[in-house]
Amino acid sequence: MSTFINPTELDLKEETVVCINRVSKATTGGRSMRFNSLVVVGDGKGHVGVGFGKANEVASAVNKAKENAKKRIFKAPLINGTIPHKINIKYGAVRLMLKPASPGTGIIAGGPVRAVMEQIGIANILSKNSGSTNVINVVKAVEQGLKELRDPLKVSRQRGISLKELFS
Repeated sequence: MSTFINPTELDLKEETVVCINRVSKATTGGRSMRFNSLVVVGDGKGHVGVGFGKANEVASAVNKAKENAKKRIFKAPLINGTIPHKINIKYGAVRLMLKPASPGTGIIAGGPVRAVMEQIGIANILSKNSGSTNVINVVKAVEQGLKELRDPLKVSRQRGISLKELFS
């Protein structure tokens, strides 16, 4: 289902750094510090990519994550600045609900979910996280949920009915 999307063809917005973690490893010579980062890139028109990078410096970790995110861009179906239908996502210990909202609602979401929604171009959405709040897993859950969204046009074609019948 996921087709390759060339990031050079998209007009990507400035990337959003969701989190930067300092990781230390105890060795015989003391502790060695490394950094990992989670970055979201998108074009604001339904394309988004999530990337993870690790390095000895923060800047290198962010750059690696950005490149990784560009490689993993996918398209999610959007309708009038929101998602087509409600979804409940279970990813590890994360329990996340994403629900379409009427125009003017805004993004009702926590930090990690908000970062992804702003990059993908969703303007109105309701979300509730009732499980783990681990930032990396929450973003992965949102990514999984957006990939599970079904395009109403395709669904109506598969069922052999019109879009009006589908939404009534």
